[in-house]
Amino acid sequence: MIKRFTAAAAGAALAALCLAPALAQEAGPMTAPTMSAGMMAGAMDHGMPPGKAGGDGVDYTGAPDLQAAISLVTAGGAPGHFSIVTALTALAGAKTANAEVAKLTKQYGAAKVGSFVAVQNFAVNDAVAIATKAGVKFPAPMVHGTALAKRVVGLGLVGGTYYEGTQLDHLVTHQIHEAVMNDIDKKFGAAADANYHRIADQAHYDLAQALGATSVKLAAYH
Repeated sequence: MIKRFTAAAAGAALAALCLAPALAQEAGPMTAPTMSAGMMAGAMDHGMPPGKAGGDGVDYTGAPDLQAAISLVTAGGAPGHFSIVTALTALAGAKTANAEVAKLTKQYGAAKVGSFVAVQNFAVNDAVAIATKAGVKFPAPMVHGTALAKRVVGLGLVGGTYYEGTQLDHLVTHQIHEAVMNDIDKKFGAAADANYHRIADQAHYDLAQALGATSVKLAAYH
């Protein structure tokens, strides 16, 4: 867990503004979504209230946006060796990164922001492993910078409100999103998974405002 931030890692927490823990689409046909290991009927979902009361929003079960996914991943380095600092530099710039790190750290505390960063790193690399195993073929990355940031924020919108879970469904399919979240629960615990969604909701909202998309609303779970 990261206890403090240096100038070299100033963009770490903000990186999740534009990065999602996913890269992959299953090689075979999608199956109907099932109740995840992180959720029991009427209970918490990966440490959160389910649906729009938490950070998952509304499930999206259509085809993923593989262009957005691969563009995000390559912004952060080679698949499987993702760097959120590299990605942040490409997408937001150091000035925005420094300001958002300071804001999030003041809002949530260094320990929770550090956990958020650690879970983000793990999730991206876990999704890379799933994609590699599935033999997924991605298009060449074609979206960069502000255009990419706006695209990934848009993927998480439900009625104008950003939800991290909805964005992940669009990037990787609902099925792979749930698989990665289950892996997070196993490695870090459901509370860390919930913390990741909470801060991601806030961070993406902040990014939208910075991009001038002031109509984007903040989820209750933030």
